[in-house]
Parts: sequence; structure tokens; C-alpha cells
Amino acid sequence: MRITSEKLENHLRQGLAPLYVVLGEEPLLALESLDMLRQTAQRQGFAAREVLTVESGFDWSLLAQACQSGSLFGEKKLVELRLNSGKPGVEGGRRLEGLPSLTNPDMAIVVSLPALDYRTQQSGWFQALEGQGVLIHAAVVTREQLPSWITHRLSRQQQEISRDALAFLCERVEGNLLAAHQEIQKLGLLFPAGLLPDQDVRDAVLQVGRYSAPDLALALFSGDLPRFTRTLRGLQGEGEPLPLVLWSVTEDLRALVHLARARQQRRPLAAAFKEARVWGPRQKLLEPLSSRLSPASFERALVLAAGIDRMIKGVDPGDPWDALLELGLWLQRQRSSASPQLA
Repeated sequence: MRITSEKLENHLRQGLAPLYVVLGEEPLLALESLDMLRQTAQRQGFAAREVLTVESGFDWSLLAQACQSGSLFGEKKLVELRLNSGKPGVEGGRRLEGLPSLTNPDMAIVVSLPALDYRTQQSGWFQALEGQGVLIHAAVVTREQLPSWITHRLSRQQQEISRDALAFLCERVEGNLLAAHQEIQKLGLLFPAGLLPDQDVRDAVLQVGRYSAPDLALALFSGDLPRFTRTLRGLQGEGEPLPLVLWSVTEDLRALVHLARARQQRRPLAAAFKEARVWGPRQKLLEPLSSRLSPASFERALVLAAGIDRMIKGVDPGDPWDALLELGLWLQRQRSSASPQLA
């Protein structure tokens, strides 16, 4: 059984299950889920608690011992297993696969995991845990989901926010959910229930957003120029390695060349996505742009990116950060005119 972290509170009203797995893609939501499980266990009489952290050389027999031995005073027991690497190894995988058989009415087991790739989630041990337990998916809150997430969190403290103030708040905390949580709590402490005045929000909220190279590509290829500019300057201020940032952009440009050519040749787009190694959310991001501009436009963008690479290496003069901004502006002009002709 799989549920989202947002549904955990309602789930726990029905009582504590024998086995939980917290899949922590978003650290804040994973921590909140673990705290909620601990508090529920304590309220339901699980007074004893044992925590095992899997590190190099971990003795997996300790897990079986913790699950089979009761507490000193015969109390109900909560056993937490922290697998921070997400890689249990051969023996660990075998032990985890058999973990559901060790549950009993006087014990609850919680396994906490980091974000796992698709292949790991298809492993026998993970499938056994998910199939026999309750998997809590603490998923990343995307930029598109952030406004509703903030609005919901504010409503918990009986506060509301205008659309303009919400957009400002999202801009300030983008990519840093823990900071968003802290800013929301601060608004709850500073201001009473009800509608928050826009100026008060602007005065109170700090610039705590964090950005990544994929965030820049997302803003660029979705046509959100203000966000692209903000993200670019954020990455520059944080000292993000520019070669990594440029690589993220050029990888998508190469994929766009391939997709645009496939459209011109009237080849199946599904096959073109596979050939270009474009999966999941990247498909939704790149597909509209690939239909709007010609292959020549994306090839020209790659030429501009190559020039930025030469600036980074000191071969050509110029500021590569400014040049990357110019690349974004150029691509936006092509997008707005919907013309395959080069500028």
C-alpha cells in the first residue's frame, strides 16, 4: 500500500499498521512523517523505542534481534531502521525481504529510506516491504505544486494570502521547502489569523530560495524568462559550477534538435523521445518547444552554447554568465516569434 505524506494523518486515525516504509525524496516531509509515526506510536502505548542506523559494516542480525526481543518491561515497541544510503547489499536485501514476517501485534517497524531510483524500487526487498507494509511517499514538491502547498500550510494556522503575495513568497523560497516551512511558521507567529497584508508578507519573508541546474533548464525551455533570469543569478550567487549548468542546458538543446528533426521527417515522436533519452517530465517540457521551432534554431542555440563553453575555458573573451543570459533571451525571442529563421 502506498500513500503520500499528506495523507498520513488521515491514515493514522485508523490506527498504527505493523510496518511502515518512509521514502524520503523531500527531507522535510520525510521528517514530518517520521515524527507523526513516533507520536502516534507513543499515544497507542508503544513506550519502548529502538533505533538502528545502517552504516558500513552493519550487523544485520541486530535487526532480527530487535524485532524478536521485547522491551525490558514488556511494553509495546517501536523499531526504527534508518537506511540512509538506500543500498542494503545482498545480506541486507535478504533480511529486509523477510522483515514483514517478523511483525507482531506488540511491535511496529519503521524503515526510512532516501530517494531511490526505479531499478532499486523494483528490487525484491523493496517490493516485499511495499507489498506487506504501508509505504509513505514523501515526494518532492514541484514548482507547480508549491503555491497550493503553501496555501494549505497557511490554512492550518488560519491564515490566507493574496495571489500577488503568494507569487512573491514562492519566488523567495523556491527549491528550499524547509525554508518555506520556516517562513510560513514565522508568518504565523508575526501576524494574526485572517488575510495577510501583501506588504507585511514582503517585509517579513527573506530570500531563501535555492536553485539547481535542472531548474534553469526548466525555466528556459518552458518560456518563463523572469524565472530563468532569477534562477541564473541565483546559481551564480551560490557559486554553482558553470560547466555543470551549461551541460544541463546543452543536453536539452541536443534533444530538441533530434525531436525537431523527427517532426520534420514525420517520424513517431515516441521513438524520437527514446532515441534522445528523454523520459518523464522532460518529455512534457520539451515536446511543445520542439514543435514550435525548427532544428536550425536549436542548432544555432548549440553554437551559442559552444561559444559560452569557450569563454568558460578562457579561449574567448567575455562573461559566460552574461552570455548564458543572452542565450536565454535569444531563445525566448525565437519562441515568441515562432519563426524558424535565425536572428
